Amino acid sequence: MLGASLSRYPLEGYREKCATKTVLGTRYATKPIVLDIPITIAGMSFGALSANVKEALGRAATAVGTSTTTGDGGMTKEERQSSKTLVYQCLPSRYGFNPDDLRKADAIEVVIGQGAKPGGGGMLLGQKVNPRVAKMRTLPEGVDQRSACRHPDWTGPDDLAIKIRELREITDWEKPIYVKVGATRVPHDVKLAVHSGADVVVVDGMQGGTAATQTCFIEHVGIPTLAAVRQAVDALEDLNMKGKVQLIVSGGIRSGADAAKALALGADAVSIGQGVLFSLGCNSDTYIHKGQHIEATQDYAAIGTKPGFCHHCHTGQCPVGVTTQDEVLEQRLEVETGANRVKNYLKTLTMELTTLARACGKQDVHHLEREDLVALTIEAAAMAGVPLAGTSWIPGRGF
Repeated sequence: MLGASLSRYPLEGYREKCATKTVLGTRYATKPIVLDIPITIAGMSFGALSANVKEALGRAATAVGTSTTTGDGGMTKEERQSSKTLVYQCLPSRYGFNPDDLRKADAIEVVIGQGAKPGGGGMLLGQKVNPRVAKMRTLPEGVDQRSACRHPDWTGPDDLAIKIRELREITDWEKPIYVKVGATRVPHDVKLAVHSGADVVVVDGMQGGTAATQTCFIEHVGIPTLAAVRQAVDALEDLNMKGKVQLIVSGGIRSGADAAKALALGADAVSIGQGVLFSLGCNSDTYIHKGQHIEATQDYAAIGTKPGFCHHCHTGQCPVGVTTQDEVLEQRLEVETGANRVKNYLKTLTMELTTLARACGKQDVHHLEREDLVALTIEAAAMAGVPLAGTSWIPGRGF
């Protein structure tokens, strides 16, 4: 990112305010979402994550004034009670779907695709399907649960428009409707989501995902997150809907710098998933229990890995209690400890974001723009649609 210069006066450190207020869902919803920061928590299911983690995420999001999202498998009582602003996901699997919970939510996200596995359904292995998870999903305990790769209720945009209208009617047109698409055919999918009546479009890039996603999906399907932003913004501008329909980008957002770049490219907010898991202690060599740091190295060794290299989310044997349903292991992530860690992470991301915005002379993070960006490689310049550093040249657009 480019800092301010003589032509654009920078703001003074932390003395001059930089606004972060974010409003989502202004197109049709009578009660849009108002957040204190443009950094939200993405949908991750109860089943993939423990009940303690879901409650911790709700507490952290509430503390910093942002939203969290249910994920597949339904809404837990703990996350609804702890979350001031909760987004309810409607996924192809229908696992845990409950119209009463739908009405309790503050927004609804219809998931068409996910960045780590666009075109593929998820998997929750049987060792994570404990009695509570099985009951919520109305499926057998201890049996692998495969999520469908497409919604059974529609076959195209016309059907989607009907379903979105039904969701609006069941919630009295109060709740914003998000439509989430995987970053593959971005311009086409964004336009279809808008035509179907979405208030907010969520574009999910390839650099996200956990659990039992196949490596071939993670490595070879989808496109990088920040490259998808430009395509999504161009699609909204083609429809004259930029600012009327909000854009959230997710997948691969790790730092405040990533958030700043996404906003400068035209996103209204970002959503984070894996970064939250690491802030909770994922892959850490210790966990905190009753204020004491407990060594977990031997637990990693027992499952054939070590801290920093663990990929056992799908097995439910998480040594630090993040991605597990084991009665013993899940207690290794205490709710208050987890909430504080995530809160600190979100605050740090926001400070990084506002620091970069101030350096660019902006009094509001939403004033960041493409003029604040240059690319360091020809490939990045072409994908993001910004000039190559030291030139005014955007590859593919002439000299």
